[in-house]
Amino acid sequence: MNTESNAYGLSIHPMREELYAELHSRPFQVLSSPARISYLAVMLSPDHKQKEFEHFCCLYENFQQQPPSQEGVCYEVDFGSLRVRREKHLEFTSYMFINTKTNEQVSPFDSNALSALPQGWLAALPGTIIAAFHIAIEDARTQPEPDLLSVKSGFESMRLVGSRPQNGDAQVWTTFQLHSDGCGRFLIYNKNMSDSQLGRMVQRVVEIETYRLMALLGLPIARKYNSQLAKMDEQLATTTARLADSTEQLDEQALLAELIDMAAWVEAARAQTTFRFSATNAYHDLVLKRLTELKEDEVSGHLTITEFMTRRLTPAVRTCKATGDHLENLSRRIDRVSDMMRTRVEMSIQSQNQHLLASMDRRSKIQLAMQHTVEGLSVAAISYYSVGLLKFIIEAVYDKGVHFDKSLVIGLSVPLVVGGVWFTTRKIHKRFLLLAKAREEQEKRSESKK
Repeated sequence: MNTESNAYGLSIHPMREELYAELHSRPFQVLSSPARISYLAVMLSPDHKQKEFEHFCCLYENFQQQPPSQEGVCYEVDFGSLRVRREKHLEFTSYMFINTKTNEQVSPFDSNALSALPQGWLAALPGTIIAAFHIAIEDARTQPEPDLLSVKSGFESMRLVGSRPQNGDAQVWTTFQLHSDGCGRFLIYNKNMSDSQLGRMVQRVVEIETYRLMALLGLPIARKYNSQLAKMDEQLATTTARLADSTEQLDEQALLAELIDMAAWVEAARAQTTFRFSATNAYHDLVLKRLTELKEDEVSGHLTITEFMTRRLTPAVRTCKATGDHLENLSRRIDRVSDMMRTRVEMSIQSQNQHLLASMDRRSKIQLAMQHTVEGLSVAAISYYSVGLLKFIIEAVYDKGVHFDKSLVIGLSVPLVVGGVWFTTRKIHKRFLLLAKAREEQEKRSESKK
């Protein structure tokens, strides 16, 4: 491991500086009041990530500044009246555009920070937008609290969600809906917050809106699979009932193939949903944490952001979790039924093997009886040919002048030849039996050692 030395002569881990820098890679904003902020969260495919960074560098060129040489986690650049903050996340890249020049004569959402961007830059941005909203920050430290009618006018008369975060030091209004420009809107009145406090609070609001949208990405997938899971449950229940019915004759191979198809579908569904559902739970946890950090007080007659989120977002997250649990449970049930089916098939195969072995045993006994018959015939045949050969020898000896009764000698040789052939055949047979027994005992000893 490569190490570096410091002023004290200590060996330093090579990643020490990176670990320190990680805690400061995403510093909080420092925001003044009033201000106009536009926020975008862009989801990028692997092919678009490099193009998006190159497109971001074009902003530097448009404002005659030197672009960064390599991509980083967080970039914050000041182009005069326009500040741009780009952050790279696991699934998306976010842009925060901050315009500190505001016109107090117009409605808070009649102008936004996107108008300060170079013409055509936004339309050419690679990727797909998952979050897009405007934040209007008004300075209410020296002004009276705004009336509800003036607040509603900026939200196109939609139902408002509002609260007093940071123990009443600010007012936040929103609808959590898309407006006529295709973006969401947040209106923040700074009543008693410093620029640093305001920056931290705006960052929490931005993260709440972005993370709740990312969390909801799993809901359409959960709804898609829920209807299919109901059908799969019915199919598995029917299969299990057929297995439990001992009177029904089953085609085990066809039923096992059906279970394999079901298991393949479930595993494919798990592969497509596991990451998304895990991400949904993670984003939901982040939303709840940011909501706690807001420290909201209620605005009379309106739901707070926390109440609205927990009422609408939590059921969606629970639906995703229930669908994931349903898939896991269905996978385990299919495994158990498959084990039962395999056991049944193995028992059927063992029964067939027993019948086959019994049939082979009967055949071996028949073959043994036939073998004994053939052995008897073989003894007779060998004896016949042996006596014939012996007869030629006896006649040859008789023709040479040795006188004896040829018929008597040939007749006496017949039982001797037959007995000798029979004895030799039995001896050979016993020899093979002893070799076979020795081989079986050797195999048994080797199996017992294993």
